Amino acid sequence: MKMSYTAIATLLAWACVLQTMAADGAPSLPPPSSKKNVAFTQDILPIFQKSCVGCHGPEKAKGKIRLDSLESVIKGGEHGKIIQAGNSARSKLVLAVAGETDEPMPPKGKGDPLTPEQIGLIRAWIDQGAK
Repeated sequence: MKMSYTAIATLLAWACVLQTMAADGAPSLPPPSSKKNVAFTQDILPIFQKSCVGCHGPEKAKGKIRLDSLESVIKGGEHGKIIQAGNSARSKLVLAVAGETDEPMPPKGKGDPLTPEQIGLIRAWIDQGAK
């Protein structure tokens, strides 16, 4: 089967797109924030307190995930770690709040989804080492 140069170029372009998507992990995620030195207590905890702690806090910890302290976030839940320090695109927490999982967070009807800016800030914090 002979292929034209246009067909080959198109296939190579798609291969590059797919490779980039695979390398990034989840191409539809909001980009990480450009903010430097994102701090858990000042930047991330207020997001979790407003949107997540009702179901993932000290009174109720669905999936044994608590988002009310740095130690709890680092520990993860009943299915293991929810963040990969240095790699937000592969972190379960980011994928869930971005709606990229079978169980997006928050579940429908249980609150407003996080904004792209909030997700970007969480991504930056994780990419910066989740400290």
